[in-house]
Amino acid sequence: MKYLNRTLLAPLLLITVTLPLTLGGCREEKAGDLSSAKAATTPAPAQPAAPPAFNANSSARPVAAAFSPVGTSLRKAKPPEITAPKIRYNAGEDPEFAKRHGWPVNGPAALPGSILPQKRIVAYYGNPLSKRMGALGEYSKDDMLRRLKNEAAKWQAADPATPVQPALHLIAVVAQGAPGKAGKYRMIMPDAIVSQVYGWAKEANALMFIDIQTGHDDIRTILPKFEWILKNPDVHLGIDPEFNLIKSGKKPGSKIGTYDAADINYASGFLKDLVKKYNLPPKVFTVHRFTRNGVTNARSIQLRPEVQMIMHMDGWGAPWLKRDSYKDYIVAEPVQYTGFKLFYHNDTKKGDALMTPRDVLKLNPKPLYIQYQ
Repeated sequence: MKYLNRTLLAPLLLITVTLPLTLGGCREEKAGDLSSAKAATTPAPAQPAAPPAFNANSSARPVAAAFSPVGTSLRKAKPPEITAPKIRYNAGEDPEFAKRHGWPVNGPAALPGSILPQKRIVAYYGNPLSKRMGALGEYSKDDMLRRLKNEAAKWQAADPATPVQPALHLIAVVAQGAPGKAGKYRMIMPDAIVSQVYGWAKEANALMFIDIQTGHDDIRTILPKFEWILKNPDVHLGIDPEFNLIKSGKKPGSKIGTYDAADINYASGFLKDLVKKYNLPPKVFTVHRFTRNGVTNARSIQLRPEVQMIMHMDGWGAPWLKRDSYKDYIVAEPVQYTGFKLFYHNDTKKGDALMTPRDVLKLNPKPLYIQYQ
C-alpha cells in the first residue's frame, strides 16, 4: 500500500509542477495574438508602453514586437511629385508655340552658295537721297559703314556660332504721295544711285538688297527693270506690301497695302529664273510684314531651292508690341526664314529702349535677317 501510494504520488507531483508552466505558455500565446490584432487596427501610440516580460518557454514572439512603432513607420507616405517651374516666355519666344505652328519649316535643302541658315544678315536700310528713310541715307557714307560694322560686331558677340554678313538694303523704288508723270505713285531710282550704293556695299564686303515699293504699279512690270543689277551674285531682293496699293486705289501713306501669295510667287519665280540663267548662288528674298492682311494666303507661298524666303517683321513700337507682331504675323504663319527690323528713332521715341541683339535672339525662331532703319 505504501509502495502503491508512492507510485501514485510521483506522477501527481510531476503534474503539479509542470501544469503552471504549460498554462503560462498558453497565456503568452493568447496575449501575443491579441496584441498583434490590436496593432493592426489601431495606430501606434506616440509613447509606447514598456513591453511585458518575455517568457523564454513561450514559442510566441515577444509582446513588445506587436507594439513596436517600427511596423507603422515603414508605411512611408508617397513623396510629392517635384515638377520644374513653368518657364514664362514673352510673346514670340515660346518654342512650343513655334513648334505647334510648324517651326522649323521643312523646306528645300540649301544649295551650294546659300547664305542661310549658315549666316545672319545685318543690314542698313534706306535711300541716300533722304535722311528720313533710314540709316543708309541718314549718315554720310563713311559714318554709315562704320556704324554698320559696329552693329555687325554686336550681333557676332551675341551669337558667336552664327557668322554675320553685313548688307545695304536700298529702297530702289520709293512710293510717293503724288501720282507723278507715270501716275503710279512711285519713283524709280536712277541706275546711277543704284550703282553708287552697290559700290559702297562692295567696299564694306556687304551684300546689297534692291527694295521695291510699287505704289500703284505692278510688281510684274517693275521687277524686270532690275535684272541688270540682280544678275550679280551678291545682290538680292526685298518687296514691301505696305506700299502696294493697286487693289485699294489709296495713296501710299494713307492706307496699309497688301501682297497676295500669287504676287510673292511671281517674284520668287523671277529670281529662280535669274539663278538658272546666270548660274548664280541662291537669292535671298525678303517680304516686309507687320499686319495680318499685309500678306494674304501666306501658306500658298512656294518654296524653291534657288530662293531663300524671309518673312520680315517690319513694325515699329515698344518691345512688347514688336514681339506681339512677330508672334502673330511671322511665327504663326511660317514660310521659311524670319527677319526683324529695328528702328533707331521710331522704336525709342516714346521712351522705350531699342531692343538689343540678346533681346531679339530670345525670339523663336531666331531671326536670320536683321534690318536697321
